[in-house]
Amino acid sequence: MTRIVMLATGGTIASRAAAGAEASAGAVARDAAADLLADLAPAGVEVEAVDVLRRNSFAITPADQRTIAEAVRAQLDRPEVDGIVVTHGTDTLEETAFLLDIAHDDPRPVVFTGAQRAADHPDADGPANLAGALAVAAAPTARGRGVLVAFGGAVLAGRGVRKVHTLAPQPFADPEAGPIGTVTSGTVDLWGRRDRPLLGPPDERYDATVVEIVSAFPGAGDGQLRSAVDRGAHAIVIAGFGAGNPTPGMTGAIAELFEAGVLVALGTRVAAGPVAAIYGGGGAVDAVAAGAVPLGTLGLSQGRVAAALLRSRHPAPEAARRLAAFVAGGAS
Repeated sequence: MTRIVMLATGGTIASRAAAGAEASAGAVARDAAADLLADLAPAGVEVEAVDVLRRNSFAITPADQRTIAEAVRAQLDRPEVDGIVVTHGTDTLEETAFLLDIAHDDPRPVVFTGAQRAADHPDADGPANLAGALAVAAAPTARGRGVLVAFGGAVLAGRGVRKVHTLAPQPFADPEAGPIGTVTSGTVDLWGRRDRPLLGPPDERYDATVVEIVSAFPGAGDGQLRSAVDRGAHAIVIAGFGAGNPTPGMTGAIAELFEAGVLVALGTRVAAGPVAAIYGGGGAVDAVAAGAVPLGTLGLSQGRVAAALLRSRHPAPEAARRLAAFVAGGAS
């Protein structure tokens, strides 16, 4: 019999509104793993329900992400386990799924899912999403594809997935590659995969590595960058204009920051398309020349995770070299 372990971490799928005098306090993650699982196990599949965390994902910390990664690793150390499902809040699912994808070197599938409507909503979507994720995790064709996200009938790769809508029943997309499969009434059809160079698992250093995202806007100077460093940032991701252009004022500080040991990565605030060094005059060409690393097609949130993992292990120059290699798809 196929054995799947479901790791519950909270999120909307486990959330219910408070009762009584606290009813106006909003939905909070309450349900345990066993409550979520109920009778959703597919035929011929044995599912173990394990509680790891119970919180809404906007409260997830780097230490929590590492806890989830270690919980997955512990289950995959059991040879009788055939796959893992992780239930997770949608707000930061893309970060945690990506962290596990760049750490996860086992062919057995790890599948993330969650919900957009709370467990006590009259039209809760959590049970259908969880049933789909269990089917994907149990499918032999899911092996060797890295971390996957099963949500709203679509299957997406962990690398590249982004939350693109706040409330829609299907909030996730991959702007570059699109879905790599579907799951419908327990039937799994997978047709694609993403290239996924590995960086290895996080350790305690990851918890304390500060990486801030700083956004470009018309007239932005270097104040945000310097403030981030004053707050202890080990790395900064710039959400640039267009194909990744900072302002000239921001670009002027990059070489100094890099010299001071701060890794600077160059992303874009645009929803799709790669970062490309095209423009001088204080744009991306000059930023890269000063030491910034373009994130390619990695979104800001996932680029921040990669920068944090590498900077937690290496000084800025080595982290920059390895990040550039990772973005290019090679060994890091």
